[in-house]
Amino acid sequence: MTRAVIVVAATLGIGATQGAPRNDLPQPYQTTRNWGELPAGVKWAAVTAIEPAPDGSIYVIHRCLANSCANRAEAPILKYNAAGKLLAQWGAKMFIFPHGATVDRGGNLWVTDARGENGIGHQVFKFSPEGKVLMTLGKAGVSGSTPDLFDQPTDVLIAPSGDIFVTDSHRNGKNNRVVRFTKDGKYIKEWGKKGSGRGELSEPHTIAMDSRGRLFVGDRENNRIQIFDQDGRYLDEWRQFGRPSGIFITTDDTIYVADSESGPDTGAHELMGIKKGIRIGSAKDGSVTAFIEDMESTTGDHSGAEGVGVDAQGNVYGGVVRRQMLERHVRK
Repeated sequence: MTRAVIVVAATLGIGATQGAPRNDLPQPYQTTRNWGELPAGVKWAAVTAIEPAPDGSIYVIHRCLANSCANRAEAPILKYNAAGKLLAQWGAKMFIFPHGATVDRGGNLWVTDARGENGIGHQVFKFSPEGKVLMTLGKAGVSGSTPDLFDQPTDVLIAPSGDIFVTDSHRNGKNNRVVRFTKDGKYIKEWGKKGSGRGELSEPHTIAMDSRGRLFVGDRENNRIQIFDQDGRYLDEWRQFGRPSGIFITTDDTIYVADSESGPDTGAHELMGIKKGIRIGSAKDGSVTAFIEDMESTTGDHSGAEGVGVDAQGNVYGGVVRRQMLERHVRK
């Protein structure tokens, strides 16, 4: 490799530290389970996303009863202060399968609905901090592959420019793509298709951005993170963080990757022998330095934390789907 090529590779992050995900990394956190006050009469359902906001509040997305909000009266969106006190709730009867979420620089919450039925679902919603709907992408209850339709959109990201990036298609979905829109919701472009090659995707489950503006896409069924620029140009792939269900990158480029599915192979190409949990490292060079092991890290069920969020104090939140709870991990 010539010096010029080495410099370019270093700039793009290509050739980062690779290797199999490790089970033996330090675990420097103490865990609390079922963190946060719940509305009266409500129990935790499948928790899918935790998103801290610029004002210090924390949004938690869960699936109403067990694993679905279809025909349920519960609110899937819960807003907390840093102490876990419930501040607000909304979204009742608006979702079928609330999934991924993000908070933009203005404090607005974006949430995807990764299923559709009876005129609800297959959409992305933008809410004000008070719960007012400011924008929707997709058509309610309609699955498709065109610029104005989604099929099971899994996650959403807002770039500093305001551009919107949506990962589109859950397991066995039609599209397996990333779709880019302007801040006003105008379609710009898309990339990706079903497959395991470079730039191809199989269940793009989560998306995050580092300080350089690179996009980290959790290509879950391929057991890798693929890294792209904002025009969809492939930069690299990382496998050392496990099977990515959730990715969160802080302002200092610490990356947190939730692996909720590794272990025995159930037929979805899981990583055998790899424990479930949250692996922590650097989005700059791909090094992995810590591991918050799941309480059922070797079970055959998909039981680990799927969604992951980190607040301004460095506390790590894990959204657990099968066991239906919210975990909070605080440094020891």
